[in-house]
Amino acid sequence: MTGGRVFAAANLNDLPDIAAKIGMELRNQYVLGYKPSDARRNGTWRKIKVKLMPPKGLPPLSVYARTGYRAPTD
Repeated sequence: MTGGRVFAAANLNDLPDIAAKIGMELRNQYVLGYKPSDARRNGTWRKIKVKLMPPKGLPPLSVYARTGYRAPTD
């Protein structure tokens, strides 16, 4: 996997809140996989879109996902 998020601390007093946010994200993450319909190994950029459809009654949720990937080559 690639990518990541940055949590910048303006001062040391921000660290406990940042640590709590990082912990929450680590406990609430998922890894998804799929098999593309285009199996060609041609190195082209493939767009992907991840949609979140939570059940009613849940608080607002966020998705952090890549917008695509490069197909492998032989």
